[in-house]
This record gives sequence, C-alpha cells and structure tokens, in this order.
Amino acid sequence: MADYKFNISSNEYLPLRDVVFNTLRDAILTGKLEPGERLMENQLAEKLGVSRTPIREALRMLEIENLVELTPRKGAQVLDMSKKDVIDILEVREVLEGLGTQLACQKMTPEALQELKKTQLELEKATQEGNVEKMANSDEHFHDIIFLSTENEKLIQIFNNLRIQLYRYRMAHVKLESGMKNIIAQHHRLLEAIEEKDAKAGEALAKEHIQYHAKFILDVLQKKE
Repeated sequence: MADYKFNISSNEYLPLRDVVFNTLRDAILTGKLEPGERLMENQLAEKLGVSRTPIREALRMLEIENLVELTPRKGAQVLDMSKKDVIDILEVREVLEGLGTQLACQKMTPEALQELKKTQLELEKATQEGNVEKMANSDEHFHDIIFLSTENEKLIQIFNNLRIQLYRYRMAHVKLESGMKNIIAQHHRLLEAIEEKDAKAGEALAKEHIQYHAKFILDVLQKKE
C-alpha cells in the first residue's frame, strides 16, 4: 500500500464523502500529497478505513476544484498548476482583492475590525513561533474577514475558489522569514486604510499586496522549469 502521509479528519456532522474530500484536499494543499502523485481508490479506502464509494465521490469533487485529474483506467493524479494557470488566477485575484478591500473599507463593522486586528496578532505570534501552518491559516483568515465584510456573496464565492487553488504556493511563501515580515507590514497598512475607511488607499494597497505574492509565486515556478 502507498505510504500516504495523512489521516482522516473525522467530523460526525458531515457526510463521509465530505470528510474524505476535506481530508484529501487538506493533504494536497499542505503538500502531504504532491503534484504528480497517484491516488488509488483501493489504497485510499484501506488507509482511511472507508469504502471506495466516498473515495470515488471525493475524487470527483477534487477534480471540480482542479486539484486532481481523473483519467479512465489510470485513476486520479494530483495536479500541479502551469505558469499560465497561476498568472491567470493572480490577475483575477488582484482585481478581486482591490474590490474586496474597497468595499470592506466602506462596510466593515467595528466587531469585524477587532477580529481583523486579533487575526493580525495571531499571524505575528505564529511567525515568531515559526508555525508555518498557523501562519498560512492566519494569513488566509485575515483576507476572509475582509471579503466577508463586503457582504457580496458572488464576490466571496469567486474569491474562495481562487484562494483554494493558490494555497500550496502561499504555504511555500510563509516559510520564508523575509517574506513574512513584508506580508505583516503590508497587512498593517491594509488595516490602517480599513480603519480610516479610506477605500482608495485600501484598493491600491490590496493590489500591491497581491503583486508581491505574485512575484514570489512566479519566482517559485521559474525555478521549477
């Protein structure tokens, strides 16, 4: 049996298919399952202690998110992203982040602003501790709060889909101490713009923030070539 380096994430409130999906997606996004790795239904079923049916359903869901590729008679394979895929996503995300922050400057509640500040402190603490997973999650949560504050469900939905596809590269970025110092500084400027309800500055800073991430991600892809 393949040595899959992850275990099932139990949740009694979710259908088994969704539990398997969340487990496999987390393993892909955190690098426990690497691009090119094959996912065999029978081996996964044995590893996770479930039947092949929820495995098959979960793999189809992962295919929809462009995280795996299903090939007849060959099974599933973890997908990597081409340079063009990443550039396309980053171009859209830059615009979305600008719009999201602009709307958040106008609509964010005092409670959400406090949650944003708390998340920023958690990010700084995780960085000091060198906890990569907490760093990535706090960074993601920071942007989640901004987008939820827009109250625009369509915008939130598109943002979430793009975010998932780039998570693997974000994990690579937060491992670099110099990169995290810049991210934290950029977050502080975003916070100031939101607190001051300066929509124009917020939009510009958000776009600059994504441009910074984009440069790092494209550098990583360049080294792979």
